[in-house]
Amino acid sequence: MEVEIRTEPGRQEPKIVILAGEESEELRRLADSLSRLALGPIPVGRGEEKLLLPQGDFLRFYADGKGVSAQTAGESYTVPLRLYELEERLDAARFVRISNGEIVNLERVTAVDLSLSGTICMTLDGTVKAYVSRRYMKKIKETLHLGGRNPRGKV
Repeated sequence: MEVEIRTEPGRQEPKIVILAGEESEELRRLADSLSRLALGPIPVGRGEEKLLLPQGDFLRFYADGKGVSAQTAGESYTVPLRLYELEERLDAARFVRISNGEIVNLERVTAVDLSLSGTICMTLDGTVKAYVSRRYMKKIKETLHLGGRNPRGKV
C-alpha cells in the first residue's frame, strides 16, 4: 500500500482520500476506522487562560460537580464541554468511558486490578486511580480483552 501526506495551509481538519482500483469490504472497514479517528486538540482552561492541548496529553476526563475537568500528568484543567461531547470528539481507539462521570486514556493505563469483589481499578501513569462502574464493566472487559474464562471457570 502506498501512503502519501500532503499539507494544505489553512485546513482545519485532515481529509483522507482512498484511491483504489475497485471497492472492497476491507476498504470500507478502513474508511470507517479512519472516519472515527479524532485528531484535534481539546480546549481546556486554567484560570483565565484558554489552551488547546493534544489528546495524548490527557490521563482522564471526569465530572467534578461543577462541570468537567481534565487531568494530565502535571495538572488539572477545566473543560468547556460535557462528557458526552468529549466522547464524540476523542479518539475512540484511545479513550473509553468507564462510568457516567469518567473517560480514561487507555494508552496511559499502567495497571488493572481485578479485585475479588468484582470491581476493576485502573491505575493511570502509575499514580492516578480510576474505578470502572458496574454499568461499564462488560464493555471494559471486552475492550481490555479480559472477558475470557480461565480453566477454573473464573473471569
